Amino acid sequence: MNILILGGGGREHALAWAVVQNPKCDRLIVAPGNAGIATMAECATLDIEDGGAVIALVEAESIDFVIVGPEAPLAAGVADRLRDAGVLVFGPSAAAAQLEASKAFTKEICEACGANTAAYGHFTDAAAARAYVQQQGAPIVVKADGLAAGKGVIIAETVAEAEAAIDDMFGGAFGGAGAEVVIEEFMEGEEASFFVLCDGTDVLPMGTAQDHKRVGDGDTGPNTGGMGAYSPAPVLTDEIAQVALDQIIKPCMDEMAKRGMPYQGILYAGLMIKDGVPRLVEYNVRFGDPECQVLMMRLGAQALDLMHAAAQGRLAEARVNWADDHAITVVMAAKGYPDAYEKGSVIGGLDDQPEDSSNMVFHAGTKREGGKFIANGGRVLNVTARGATLAEARNRAYAMVDAVDWDGGFCRRDIGWRALD
Repeated sequence: MNILILGGGGREHALAWAVVQNPKCDRLIVAPGNAGIATMAECATLDIEDGGAVIALVEAESIDFVIVGPEAPLAAGVADRLRDAGVLVFGPSAAAAQLEASKAFTKEICEACGANTAAYGHFTDAAAARAYVQQQGAPIVVKADGLAAGKGVIIAETVAEAEAAIDDMFGGAFGGAGAEVVIEEFMEGEEASFFVLCDGTDVLPMGTAQDHKRVGDGDTGPNTGGMGAYSPAPVLTDEIAQVALDQIIKPCMDEMAKRGMPYQGILYAGLMIKDGVPRLVEYNVRFGDPECQVLMMRLGAQALDLMHAAAQGRLAEARVNWADDHAITVVMAAKGYPDAYEKGSVIGGLDDQPEDSSNMVFHAGTKREGGKFIANGGRVLNVTARGATLAEARNRAYAMVDAVDWDGGFCRRDIGWRALD
């Protein structure tokens, strides 16, 4: 197969790494890719939210299968354009992608099918939102309704913080994503990520992971797109996963199909777990980042077979073969992230890093200049390792982190602490 992956971050590097291991992959193009991806695949310059441009590349390069990495092209309808052109694609339609593109839409689906999630209010003006917060009290969660690159969620400890978040969102801090706001009950418990393949009819669990959203050790500081992750997530036991499937995910998928927007692709369910009971925090319509990195490290070549089965509607006959292992990824970010940060610093030590089925540095925001790797984003590297135990995986990952020569970067030193302490 000739395969095209859309995207250029750490998630797409991990997907590319898994795909090229599969003998069914004859040729891989990643658009736009990055400096790390360029070491294992062809990269193409492309506006990945332009369905016409994507189809032109598919036709020019005789692409058989397209894997859409980020959420923005999905919300823009790129998967629809590809399906209309008869191209096999992994990723939901624009209608189904509303599960991530609109928090209010997800709440409406959950309400219609009785899926367990937080109580909420949906607002289109700041005054009504502030009145709701004053009535409910704090802590409370304020969310930009639309896509905000993983940053449009504020956990407000006080009413004043919530009101400030409301004013920021309606004031344009998150662009069009904050034109509408969803305010939710604060849920207590431990959060974990559940990844489920869907083909419009059947669902197949693909793995669990736990992300670290806060920028600093001990879960301190502002929220980020994710500073590290590990898989599997011990808090998400087989029993709890089955409850989430039966009482949250399958009812939502049935409701989507009933509305004429069957879901096909990967569904990422963020779950809050307390006393063994899962509640839905949010859906994402793509692999998480950095959760994808640990899932791909554990799945390897079979990831392509599973995505292909989902795209072709063959999940009923598919199986996930899990080894009894663990993986961890540590994000190395540019100093200042998630606030203002500088690009352009040189990263050394990457050419000497091990690259095998247990050790990989996935590039999230790099470019190559004069034979050197240059930081070109906020989250720049995903240092990922696998081991028989989580402690072994952690030790390998941090040994690799310590071998990276990058004065302009930093990382958390406690990834995996919930499972290890």
